[in-house]
Amino acid sequence: MRLNSFSFRVRYGETDQMGVVYHGNYAQYLEMGRVEWLRALGISYRSMEENGIMLPVISLQLEYKKSAYYDDLLTVETNLVKTPTVKIEFDYQIFNEKKELLVKGNTVLVFMNMETGKPTRCPKYILEKLED
Repeated sequence: MRLNSFSFRVRYGETDQMGVVYHGNYAQYLEMGRVEWLRALGISYRSMEENGIMLPVISLQLEYKKSAYYDDLLTVETNLVKTPTVKIEFDYQIFNEKKELLVKGNTVLVFMNMETGKPTRCPKYILEKLED
């Protein structure tokens, strides 16, 4: 599985006084996309951490095209760029209900051994699920 999408509604607290989504919230929306991408693969962040792996973000890029507003139904498409090694990279697109592209994004994360605090290779169980 390379691509996953999920939808959610913008909450009031994510907007400014004009009802526009605050730009900083889009980083959280990308995180939601990654979490749901992993969940669709049958893996949770929690299980990875229980197995001694964490995934800190080392690069985040956002390109804003149009605004999202309070109560909009947004769809986040999360796409794995390439087979992970020590790093895993995702591209994202966020659309509104009209299928208008609002935001393009990219993140790079590194697989980190929680015990040593050092980068490590992508766990085999993730690679195996990507082969299915």
